[in-house]
Amino acid sequence: MSNRRRLVVLFGGRSAEHDVSCVSARHVLAAADPDRYEIIPVGIDRDGRWALAEAAAEALVNGALPDHLDPTGTAWDPLPRLAELATRSDASDVVVFPLVHGPLGEDGTLQGLLELADVSYVGSGVLGSALAMDKLAAKDMLTHHGIPQARHRAVHIDRLADPGSDGYQAMVADLLADLGPTVFVKPANMGSSVGVSRATDETSLEAALTAAARYDEWLVVEEAIDGREIEFAVLGDRNPQVSGPGEIRPGAEFYSYADKYESGAAELVIEPDLSPEVIVGLQEMAARAYLALRCSGMARVDFFLADDGRMLCNEVNTIPGFTPISMYPRLWQAAGLTYPALIDRLVDLAVTRHTLRRRNTAR
Repeated sequence: MSNRRRLVVLFGGRSAEHDVSCVSARHVLAAADPDRYEIIPVGIDRDGRWALAEAAAEALVNGALPDHLDPTGTAWDPLPRLAELATRSDASDVVVFPLVHGPLGEDGTLQGLLELADVSYVGSGVLGSALAMDKLAAKDMLTHHGIPQARHRAVHIDRLADPGSDGYQAMVADLLADLGPTVFVKPANMGSSVGVSRATDETSLEAALTAAARYDEWLVVEEAIDGREIEFAVLGDRNPQVSGPGEIRPGAEFYSYADKYESGAAELVIEPDLSPEVIVGLQEMAARAYLALRCSGMARVDFFLADDGRMLCNEVNTIPGFTPISMYPRLWQAAGLTYPALIDRLVDLAVTRHTLRRRNTAR
């Protein structure tokens, strides 16, 4: 038991995806092998305070984890505590599994802190996390690499300052004329469909822009695609493995936050009916997108398969939902990699990458 790795499972956070993170972490804590890991649950509350999640730790011992973790407990100052763990351990002995979705968790900021603390961590590094999180930066990079996407426009909230002006009305009309008749509006830096709205006319587009502006200063306005939503799980570093396909069948007009986490109406289909040629084409595109955005460890790559046959990359998620019924672990389960084995594989990848980075860092 003395040679167990310390696995810091980090959850919560300040973004609108706080609750999703707590659910993902609960399942990782339950599935991680206690014979392989000394599990240290650490929560970040909605105000950004870090704490040793003592209730979760106690529940782990008693084998009775609640469905929703509470990220409170004794204060846990991250940089000195992580640095302390790293300095008194071998590089392979401490691994952080960040399950903090959205801004200040999935956007490179948390990854930068973990780099400063000199610890191994699961998932993409600073650059890959930042690129994939910012939808506009990701779209620019994917365009540079020739990966097809839906047509879109960027809008900064400065342009929403005077909604009654002629300039504002002209912008709204121009967006619909260019991308319409139906468009989607999204915050550039957010996940889980938070702040996403569908618009079909000037009135609903104005409301959608206002809603998205609650979450970010940059907004994406994107053409609506008639077709299917297909997703792939990617695992690895420079030679990534790509799973088979999964399909999202929304229970509403689109795959909204409520559809994902509240109503249960959406259907997640493993091994959907697709031709071998389409599957291979999408798998190749998923690997290209993963590498283009400098991802590592894991990501879920989402596509639109349009009714007219176009294969369009929608987005890349570097910290996908991680409950046993989430698409990412389910796709690997279908490929023969169990949920606990997936955790082990991600931890091993984290250690390998950190060891390489240490070797490349002057000391």
